[in-house]
Amino acid sequence: MLLLSIDTSTRGCSVALHGDAGLLANYELYTDRSSSAMLTTLMSSSVTHAGYTLQDLDAIAVAKGPGSYTGLRVGVSTAKGLCYALDKPLIAINTLEAMALQVSSFFSKDFLFCPMIDARRMEVYASVFDAENNIVEPTKAIILDENSFQALLEENKVVFFGDGAAKCKPLFEQNPNAFFISEEIRPSAKTVGRLAVTAFEKSEFEDVASFEPFYLKDFMTPPSRKVSPAV
Repeated sequence: MLLLSIDTSTRGCSVALHGDAGLLANYELYTDRSSSAMLTTLMSSSVTHAGYTLQDLDAIAVAKGPGSYTGLRVGVSTAKGLCYALDKPLIAINTLEAMALQVSSFFSKDFLFCPMIDARRMEVYASVFDAENNIVEPTKAIILDENSFQALLEENKVVFFGDGAAKCKPLFEQNPNAFFISEEIRPSAKTVGRLAVTAFEKSEFEDVASFEPFYLKDFMTPPSRKVSPAV
């Protein structure tokens, strides 16, 4: 098995190559406007430096969202283009699920994990997982206030992380069951790939023609500032 994974859910881009022996290559770039400009270069480097060609791939995986509208569009379009060109299957992984996998092994089994991606104002995209990466609360857009996770925090220790967690820290940091990771946890193709390996083994593939990113919310364009001509 040889699997190429892509994540462009937020600012920057991340590419990973997994084989039967595990992670073979990983490149991550977190700079402005890096997704579209550097994604192709990172993919080529990952495969070539591991001693393979794109034709050797068995599948392409992509983080489907939620996240940045533009970033998701770039990543999914690139993955679908590869699948068409190489005649390979497409695997789609929830971005928040892959983020949870990054941190769960560092905590005891009685913790829950809430990855958060910044949306706008006091809104985040969030989900909750247990230590086995099972879904406790599904992915949704949440407008944060002091009651947002009150019921969950009454009976559970919850770790909040991701670039949206800074918004909720002032609201929940006095709660003894709320924990925050000081290091910023970004979406990564490494854990997208780990989940995609399992999906590949189960033949959980997407229909390349109809697949769309998991935007979660409709993209809102600002109203036009053009002044209508006088009649």
